[in-house]
Amino acid sequence: MVDITLDGLTRSFGGMTAVNNISETFPEGSVTCLLGPSGCGKTTLMRMIAGLETPSRGRILFGGRDVTALTPRQRNVAMVFQYPVMYRTLTVEENIALPLGRDRGLSAADRQRRVEEVLDVLQLRKLRRGRMAELDIGTRQRVAVGRSIARRCDVILFDEPTTNVEVHAKLELIRAFKQFRQQLRQTIIYVTHDQTEAMTLADQIALMQAGVISQCAPPRALYEKPDSEFGGWFLGNPGMNFISGRVVGTGMQFDILPEPISMPDAGADIRLGIRPERIRVALPGTPGTLPARIERRFITIGGQYLLTLRIGATVLRARVDGALGRILGNEAGIDCPMQHLAFFRNGTVMARPPSP
Repeated sequence: MVDITLDGLTRSFGGMTAVNNISETFPEGSVTCLLGPSGCGKTTLMRMIAGLETPSRGRILFGGRDVTALTPRQRNVAMVFQYPVMYRTLTVEENIALPLGRDRGLSAADRQRRVEEVLDVLQLRKLRRGRMAELDIGTRQRVAVGRSIARRCDVILFDEPTTNVEVHAKLELIRAFKQFRQQLRQTIIYVTHDQTEAMTLADQIALMQAGVISQCAPPRALYEKPDSEFGGWFLGNPGMNFISGRVVGTGMQFDILPEPISMPDAGADIRLGIRPERIRVALPGTPGTLPARIERRFITIGGQYLLTLRIGATVLRARVDGALGRILGNEAGIDCPMQHLAFFRNGTVMARPPSP
């Protein structure tokens, strides 16, 4: 296992910079998900780590060793693409075993032991004699994963491997990924635009925007304490509510709070953020709540309700359980606890929260 260090990594194409001066370290034996919208630079970054793209500037180090100028083979990396790259005329077992034949340090018994281990972990034993042309794309992708992990490389790179498979096969791939990861503990970089997948698989998420890593943190920390409005918006379904306030003396007044907040550096460029599930919704007139009007409601996964609420000039969304959602009429009471509020100035989280 090795850690991966990026030192001022930049990749430009003509006048366009796809990856811009990234410096970050991904710990050995960890799973790091590169998460972000299309075009944010996550695949370009992964290709540079793999050795498939040459950086315009900066260095890449594996375990302290500079690999920037090395080929993918010299870096000892394996890669799984969006579309499985397999030999269609070979069997499942033969495809997994094929790259092991090039390793002269492995005996025939060791090679077969690795193949058997992969077949078990990925639940492919019953299909070991099946030919790739006979299998669906989800199963072929599992074989591609198996071929990569059988090599026991220092680093495995996954480029959105579940994008083109149907839901059941996707869940099987995620289950298999978690199982082999627990057993082998290889250093993994996993590219995805699916936040649920990233939150499920990652030890840490590198959230990317416009060619930079805007925040790198464990999934729960990234969700609960985003460094930017972009992080609050991108993570969550729906994302964080952002609410503008107005300056009142030496503080600010927000429609969702009963009193102004003391804030010496108050300004119109400050916005308050709160996640929909952190808003306490109650029946109208409940003590400690502010009156709000329910403008829309939807039933979501698990029978919960997603409410669109208006309080003064502010519109926000809140998530409530099914029992409450069914009995609410057009009015509700809401409370936004201070401990669940975040404050942002010009899109960046403030260094210290205002005093209530």
